[in-house]
Amino acid sequence: MSLPGPDDDQDSAPGWERIVGAIGPKVRDARRRLGLSLQQLASQADVSAAAIHKVERGDMVPTITTLLKLAAALRRPISYFVDDAGEQPPVARHTRAAEQPPPATDWAAPGTRGVTASGLDMFGDRMRAEGVYAMIAPNASNGASRQPRRGEQLLLVLDGTLAVEVAGEHYLVQAGDTLHYPSDRPHRWHNPGPVPARAIWWLLRD
Repeated sequence: MSLPGPDDDQDSAPGWERIVGAIGPKVRDARRRLGLSLQQLASQADVSAAAIHKVERGDMVPTITTLLKLAAALRRPISYFVDDAGEQPPVARHTRAAEQPPPATDWAAPGTRGVTASGLDMFGDRMRAEGVYAMIAPNASNGASRQPRRGEQLLLVLDGTLAVEVAGEHYLVQAGDTLHYPSDRPHRWHNPGPVPARAIWWLLRD
């Protein structure tokens, strides 16, 4: 990928600047949407974490090879990163039930049983929020205490009861209750009741 030279039409420069300037935030948001750390993305894309950090901050424009590697690891077409950022996206996005994305990879431990969950598509390329809708069977949990990650979570229990532990504090969250807590503290939850619980999490990444 190259930027316009001094002899190029100056009227085209703002368009190129918008496209190049949008690459870093799109890489960062796509990475966060998948729940990947810089090191995890670096391993999957075979690109150094330092280089990815510079791309996300806008300190470096990725080569086409690097961008192809990142796009593959982030499960996005390369066009996602280089579409004209000057075009106004729709204000809202309607995502049908069958098209909802999977939940963030760090929301529950791998191999968690008794939990059926889907992500809630929340315009992750423009906003830092993510959502998860889950059905939790009796005695099911999210596995080991969650690895601290900067940000916040807001839990709303729709049906049933969830027992939640946050940094050693214990809460019994029942239907209609909410629990708002920082996700940079160890946290875990399970369904102690005899019936399935339904809940929604809103995750805000820092």
